[in-house]
Amino acid sequence: MIRHLREAIRAAQDRKALDLLVLDLEGISSFTSNFVICTATSTRHAQGICDGIVEALKKSGCAPAYVEGYSQAEWILLDYLNFIVHIFVERTREFYDLERLWKTAPRVKVDEGDES
Repeated sequence: MIRHLREAIRAAQDRKALDLLVLDLEGISSFTSNFVICTATSTRHAQGICDGIVEALKKSGCAPAYVEGYSQAEWILLDYLNFIVHIFVERTREFYDLERLWKTAPRVKVDEGDES
């Protein structure tokens, strides 16, 4: 796993993101290598997770190329080019069901306090 991807996962975990999942899109997608998908308990929690990820990666000189959905915070997308972070509130994650849409993508195991 690339360093910045690991940092994003750790930052999401630090902000208590739920149901964290990483999809390996290498060879499946032409626009990114991984999706990080997680759930927030509220829109404010989603913004907090987003802020945590952006702050953590900024410290290592990595900024998102694109951010979408922050003000509404039902689905926040952070595009880091090599990976994309999707932060959902639960009902929005269920509605869009990215896991089903990308069902052929291998799941990457994410442990509590992932250090890999």
